[in-house]
Amino acid sequence: MSAPGAALRARAAEVLHAVLDQGRSLKAVLAQALAETPDSRDRALLEALCFETLRWKRRYDHALSVWMDRPLPSRDGRIGALLRIGLAQIDAMRLPAHASVAATAEAARLLDRPKAVGLVNAILRRALREGLPDSDSPAIRASHPDWLFAALQRDWPTQWPQILEQNNLAAPMWLRVNRQQIDRDQYGVRLAEAGIGFRVPEGFDDALVLDAPRSPTALPGWAEGQVSVQDGSAQRVADLLPIAADARVLDACAAPGGKAAHLLERHPAIRLTALDRDGQRLERVEETLARLRLGPLQARLVADAGKPSDWWDGQPFDAIVVDAPCSATGVIRRQPDIKWHRRERDIAGLIAQQSRLLSALWPLLRPGGVLLYATCSVLAKENAGRVSRFLASTPDAQAQPLPDWAGREAAVGRQRLPGDDQCDGFYYALLRRTADS
Repeated sequence: MSAPGAALRARAAEVLHAVLDQGRSLKAVLAQALAETPDSRDRALLEALCFETLRWKRRYDHALSVWMDRPLPSRDGRIGALLRIGLAQIDAMRLPAHASVAATAEAARLLDRPKAVGLVNAILRRALREGLPDSDSPAIRASHPDWLFAALQRDWPTQWPQILEQNNLAAPMWLRVNRQQIDRDQYGVRLAEAGIGFRVPEGFDDALVLDAPRSPTALPGWAEGQVSVQDGSAQRVADLLPIAADARVLDACAAPGGKAAHLLERHPAIRLTALDRDGQRLERVEETLARLRLGPLQARLVADAGKPSDWWDGQPFDAIVVDAPCSATGVIRRQPDIKWHRRERDIAGLIAQQSRLLSALWPLLRPGGVLLYATCSVLAKENAGRVSRFLASTPDAQAQPLPDWAGREAAVGRQRLPGDDQCDGFYYALLRRTADS
């Protein structure tokens, strides 16, 4: 009979093998694994095992390189994942040591690698005796790839330690109350009646922050559309976009629909076009609006925002939101696999996409209209650097001042770092098209 918890650790190893060795998204693979795990306590442990292992992967890889004579063969990716999981339980999670080691070692048998049981047991017991070996490399100690560590030091010479620390912490769960259904105080009463602890963040009109994360579908009023899950930084998009009640608005990278829904909650009479090149993800926009009892959209378009000739009807927009494809380096604490999937060489391609979107969408804006450019990146090249270059080459584009609460002052726009006001890392720039264009 397997040690208690061995099957769960084997399942976690399968998830991490898919993420680290097959390049799959943690969000997608873990969602499937959680759906196949009926017990809520097991689901919570499975999620924690995967997140903590990915957060500290580089430290654990360093330990394994010190303690093992040779790397595991590529066919043993699941055993490599299992070893990291075991180290995470000892190091980051501080689970009861001997039970965790026994369950993790036995999981190798469930992964059809019975000969690896002894190896897993020996490595983890050494970790218990000695602790993890240190490294001279600050990037290894912080469990970040060298290129990202260097980029953060370059762009944030005094704040980079905060970013590294925040990237390895669990993010809080932010809620956005749907003011078309219920006001925030009333929804707070519902949470309190359900025994759910929360706080009201200062300066956010629609937000609440839970004391502890929980399944969204278990929240009071979820099915009735009273509440959504959305980080405070993303909620700022609706705060920063100045639009009239009946404005014609384009959400150019709309899926999965959080920002579009928030705009409609704030301004139910706007004529909103939701556009995204991924039709499957764009369907989630309609599903979100239906649950929140919002809408209708003026249009839902499956298209490349960078090719307006394929979809634009020729009528200018009063406002455009460009939540651009980016490195996602501001949301690593929510998606720790970003550290290991993103490569330095990816950044040039992302900047090219951002440039293409800005250039293609700007002519669709009416004179006097505004474009809000946003990313969930903390890299200057994608943010203030990208917008500065656009302004230099676009005579009728004028940067607008943003309030202090939008984030730290940048060369252009405002930058929020991970952990600022307990929010994710995010960048915003508001551009107005001059009336004499």
